[in-house]
Amino acid sequence: METTVSSERKENKSLLVTLAIIIVALIILSIVGFLFMRPETEYYQGQVEATTVRVSGKLPGRVMEIYVREGDKVHAGDTLIHIYSSLADAKLMQAEAMENVARQQNRKVDAGTRKQILDGAYNLWQQAKAAEEITKKTYDRIESLYSQEVVSEQKRDEAEAAYKAAQAATAAAKSQYDLAKTGAQLEDKEAAASMVQAATGSVEEVKAILEDQYLVAPIDGEVTTIYPEISELVALGAPLLDITNLDDMWFTFNVREEALEHLPMGDVIRVMIPALGKKEIDAKIYYIRDMGAYAVWSATKATGQYDSKTFQIKMRPENAVENLRPGMSVIMDK
Repeated sequence: METTVSSERKENKSLLVTLAIIIVALIILSIVGFLFMRPETEYYQGQVEATTVRVSGKLPGRVMEIYVREGDKVHAGDTLIHIYSSLADAKLMQAEAMENVARQQNRKVDAGTRKQILDGAYNLWQQAKAAEEITKKTYDRIESLYSQEVVSEQKRDEAEAAYKAAQAATAAAKSQYDLAKTGAQLEDKEAAASMVQAATGSVEEVKAILEDQYLVAPIDGEVTTIYPEISELVALGAPLLDITNLDDMWFTFNVREEALEHLPMGDVIRVMIPALGKKEIDAKIYYIRDMGAYAVWSATKATGQYDSKTFQIKMRPENAVENLRPGMSVIMDK
């Protein structure tokens, strides 16, 4: 009987010791975990962006030739694509013909009255002058006879009236000759010159459109997208190619506003590029902007939380990064 009680006491004692050891071990593990546990780092993921120029033209037509391929490096002024438009060529012929008509009309106005008309007006003037001289001689003789009381006063008045009429006819003939010699009026000349300018403007307008038959690169860069294929018809202003400037790249992040205290304007931040073997580089913040009401994180609780806006942050690498490409991910820790 005593042996059984003693055995039970030993088992209870062993159980208590084991339990105590487990509790102590748990306490030690808790203390170690508390001492070595760190809060999980929060990361922000952004991406690489670059300046991209979309090439389009003013000339609707058919794509005749594409001189580059996607991935090619180009320089400003390099020929990219040839577009042909038979309609634009016909418009140019029409505009040039209208310009020629306007110039001919302007030359005609500037040349004045034709020689035959000018000669006729001159002859009429000379005839009037001859008639005036005859009537003057007649009037002088009648006046002399009248002073001698040989002819009546009425005869003298008739001769005087004929002489004055001849003078008026001479003046009128002279005016007609002067008008013929002068040619068109100033207003007519100005109108003809304006028609030439308008026609020339139409020609220049069509030529300006036809300049877009051969589109050239506006910047140095890399051809990233070609939209049409050879023989396709393209409309006015349709996008034809995209050229990306790989010398002008930056990083874009969207972060909640509570993170802005760690991201002041002008600060240099260490970021990591996973696509480049997790390479770390320095980038400087140069742009911070509120993304608007559509990018607001709403609180999920009625109390204790507040709505948080999203801001867009842009950074530029402090130094050139080899093999960096637009679209690559960029990682920044909080």
